[in-house]
Amino acid sequence: MTITLNNAPPHVKSAMKFAVIQFPGSNCDQDCIAAINGLEGLHAEYVWHKETSLDDFDAIVLPGGFAYGDYLRCGAIARFSPIMRAVVSGAREGKLVLGTCNGFQVLCEAGLLPGALVRNRSLRFVCDTVTMRVEVDDSPFTHGCPKGSLLRMPVAHGEGCFFADPDTLRDLNANRQVILRYADGDGRVVPEANPNGSIENIAGICNREGNVFGLMPHPDRASDARLGSADGAKIFRSMMQTIGSPRRGTTTSERVKQVA
Repeated sequence: MTITLNNAPPHVKSAMKFAVIQFPGSNCDQDCIAAINGLEGLHAEYVWHKETSLDDFDAIVLPGGFAYGDYLRCGAIARFSPIMRAVVSGAREGKLVLGTCNGFQVLCEAGLLPGALVRNRSLRFVCDTVTMRVEVDDSPFTHGCPKGSLLRMPVAHGEGCFFADPDTLRDLNANRQVILRYADGDGRVVPEANPNGSIENIAGICNREGNVFGLMPHPDRASDARLGSADGAKIFRSMMQTIGSPRRGTTTSERVKQVA
């Protein structure tokens, strides 16, 4: 179920195209569409999980929700959807891929990101607004966010506790793959600021190449000041900057490396 734009106005045709993947049970897809389409220069379209190509898109977004009812494990069934072959292929080609909440879980299950998301330490569903500290300011997803700056976004999850074995955790830190950590209002990474028990207060990570980013908070729900925060828009704008700043003749993967 891909929406075509053959009769779209010129400003939409020229905008960067973001695919928002819809799985059975996705419930933040509309939020992602609204957030992305609210930014000048970007245009988002729904792509149903049974589609098999993402060639026409500049970036891919896996939204939050409860894909396939979160049966087995969150994201465990969604990772076998037909569209995931195109997601994996696009990621390997260097295309930017963003996974929020359930999308983060799907990316881990698909092997595009290391580690796993498990049950919150409190064993309760958490719905709140959290503060995160930017750990890497030159990633394709955090341009305009100085290192140490704070972002405010909402969370809504029951299985948002990030876990990784010691070797994986060591690699994540050594390779600057931890992009965001939960912090208090003063930027201190303390247990009290951790909403789910994630190891080392990790709120978001990227892959080794830097073009796949998963985070548990919802940037789509924090992309307009009227919602209480517009910090989430910084992530989408950063993606736009990364995609739009190529040197002629370079591939998407090369552009990601240049920006990062």
